[in-house]
Amino acid sequence: MMSKLQGKVALVTGGSRGIGAAIAMKLAEEGATVALTYARSVEKARAVVSNIEAVGRRSLAIAADNTDSTAVEAAVRQTVAALGRLDILVNNAGIFLAGPLETLSLQDFDTAFSVNVRAVFIASRAAAGHMDEGGRIISIGSNLAERAPGPGLSLYAASKAALVGLTKGMARDLGPRGITVNVVHPGSTDTDMNPAEGPLADEQRSLMAIPRYGEPRDVAGLVAWLASTEGRFVTGAALTIDGGANA
Repeated sequence: MMSKLQGKVALVTGGSRGIGAAIAMKLAEEGATVALTYARSVEKARAVVSNIEAVGRRSLAIAADNTDSTAVEAAVRQTVAALGRLDILVNNAGIFLAGPLETLSLQDFDTAFSVNVRAVFIASRAAAGHMDEGGRIISIGSNLAERAPGPGLSLYAASKAALVGLTKGMARDLGPRGITVNVVHPGSTDTDMNPAEGPLADEQRSLMAIPRYGEPRDVAGLVAWLASTEGRFVTGAALTIDGGANA
């Protein structure tokens, strides 16, 4: 059992499935106690908690809709109250809204930015208030923030690009306290939202230097490295992990 994160407490938003579940599990394997939020499936959240407890770590599942600012703040408070502290925040929860510009509504815009940007700001602000030196804030963006390879991606790309500016600004604000802030941009990753054998998978693979989908554990490994002491001098960075799709 690795223990680079021994004694640390992490909160992973949207940690009940896909990349979020892989991150929660990886942090636990590295020694952290892990809380996670979920919006809908309590069964999937409980399964992740059980997997974490099976490797000897404490875990906690918290119901929190990222469109609800009160719920986001409450998840941070509940983590600290139940687990005693907060060292690592992973802003993973997100929503994918796509379509031609003329079909997108103002409600679509508000929803995308509410989940993908506003909730990150709210959670990060709340978490920073509980963090000591060595704290980590890591947000999950998208390689589409850097390059939109096709139509219909304007709203999603814009919301994920906004995370870069937010990350850089927060890194400046929190750097004097020894807290790092970074964003990780995954490319095509094999999850139920974007399966490696889905109808658009071949087109996505054709863009990559390494022509295969990433696995959630690939992203989780990068997040865990940033969360460890080995990543202590990386802040304000946008790290892309996409098999070279944006190369």
